[in-house]
Amino acid sequence: MSLTEMELFALTRRLVDMESTTPNEAAVGEFLCAELLRRGFDARKMAVEGARCNVLATWPGHERPEIVFSTHMDTVPPYISSSETADRIYGRGSCDAKGIIAAQIAAAKKLREACIFVGLLFLVGEETNSVGALEANQHPIRARFMINGEPTDNRLALATKGSLHAVLTARGKMAHSAYPELGESAIDKLVEALHRLHAMKLPETPDVGGSTKNVGIIEGGRARNVIPDFARAEVFYRLVGPSDDLRREILEAVGELCEVEFTREAKFMRLRTLDGLPTMVAAFTTDIPSLGNWGEPLLLGPGSIHVAHTVGEFVEKKQLVEAVDLYCAVAKRLIS
Repeated sequence: MSLTEMELFALTRRLVDMESTTPNEAAVGEFLCAELLRRGFDARKMAVEGARCNVLATWPGHERPEIVFSTHMDTVPPYISSSETADRIYGRGSCDAKGIIAAQIAAAKKLREACIFVGLLFLVGEETNSVGALEANQHPIRARFMINGEPTDNRLALATKGSLHAVLTARGKMAHSAYPELGESAIDKLVEALHRLHAMKLPETPDVGGSTKNVGIIEGGRARNVIPDFARAEVFYRLVGPSDDLRREILEAVGELCEVEFTREAKFMRLRTLDGLPTMVAAFTTDIPSLGNWGEPLLLGPGSIHVAHTVGEFVEKKQLVEAVDLYCAVAKRLIS
């Protein structure tokens, strides 16, 4: 039988109350595997790292479904337990993405009653390096479509921005701060390099918007009275196209001031939409670029990305209920 609304909300809260900040997903993976087996699925764990495992579930006799629902089990820190009002469920992961897990399980159950057998793929590591998605991509089950769940306010994403992570490292020479002419400040070099990056015009795409930049981490120096010989910054770009030109422009702008290392990239992707359904642009990065072997991707889920990763993260109960029906409707349209 399908999950009732109360069961949907209860499952969401139970998942939220299980601490699974990256890389501590082992317990929630164990729970989901057991819960899916109890609900009649064939569920198994897919080893990733140590005790960390993805969870893959299909229906008995339907091991190669045409459609797979997927999302992630990990959350960003800090852990925040669940709470509830008449309209909302609060807590870390409530919208990103444990409410989505509950809605996808409920939708899979409901579709089974209509003899449509979808798979479920729940992943570790989305919030950091998509390690779970990369591992899953080595073990596809030849699905035609993958509906990935992220907070999109129940709108289909027409595109998801890519990302480029750059680490800038400046090196100098230590000296007594009373005699700066005897040293060489790595911090001054880094500040100048970041100023040049800030002045760069970033690419734009008319229907998607512009690329963005965030300097997320800065560190360096030894003491306030020492000319610093080391400084480092991590810069995160959100992309609306290929990264080749941007990489070249970054290197040209920084010049000899800093070493530049590009440590991670996810490509910009346009996604399938369906006539009559509202759309949005996902300015955030997802597991989708790392799951190319799991079918043509769609991106859809309850909750607002604007409250994800915040101390007051929540999901509207109404959106959770609507998501179950929406996942079912989209699956039926894709199969037809």
